Amino acid sequence: MIHYKERFLFELTSHLQNHPEIQFIQEEYEQHLDLLMAEDAFHSLQEDEKWSFILNRLGEPEYIAKLWNKELAITPSKTTWAFIFINLCFFLGGIILTIVNHFFDLDWIRVVWESLTSFTAVIIFLYLFFWILLGYEIGKEFGQGGKRLLVKTFLLSLLPNLVLMCLVVFHIIPHSWFEPFLSNTFIIMCITCTACLYPISFCGFYLGKRVSV
Repeated sequence: MIHYKERFLFELTSHLQNHPEIQFIQEEYEQHLDLLMAEDAFHSLQEDEKWSFILNRLGEPEYIAKLWNKELAITPSKTTWAFIFINLCFFLGGIILTIVNHFFDLDWIRVVWESLTSFTAVIIFLYLFFWILLGYEIGKEFGQGGKRLLVKTFLLSLLPNLVLMCLVVFHIIPHSWFEPFLSNTFIIMCITCTACLYPISFCGFYLGKRVSV
């Protein structure tokens, strides 16, 4: 029976390669294997069925190693910059579309602009979903320890929103560029949604934290 444990740990180690926690992972799975191989159900199996039994209960060593390596690749810094980058892409895309719509006479751009202005509620909903996703992913990957990371990521990701608000409020960007977006209803909706972004992100965070448990 020992050779089953040795085989499993050997395959797991070969796929983990230079993982910094390789010794801890080996010891953890060695304990799981000892408990599994001590079960009556294991002893009642034929020799050619025992390996499949172990894989069904613990998973393929290659798959387990991939999960550990994936977790290693996710760092707080990468998570923060990933969401900052995505948020910047939203804003840069909107800025480019606004400039092109007002300075170039392109029919397809006008169609896109008119379509967007017709579905402002959908745009707001999708943007709120982004902030829920931000909190959810941080909660899922880092658990309770990710709370400070969420606050940091939230504040940095919110900067483009605040900059755009200042540019519009102080008329550095002409209001006419955003017609018919800048209706009183839309402005009130934007202010309300911005005020709700923080609690919305934290709701996503707690949902993600529950999934990670």
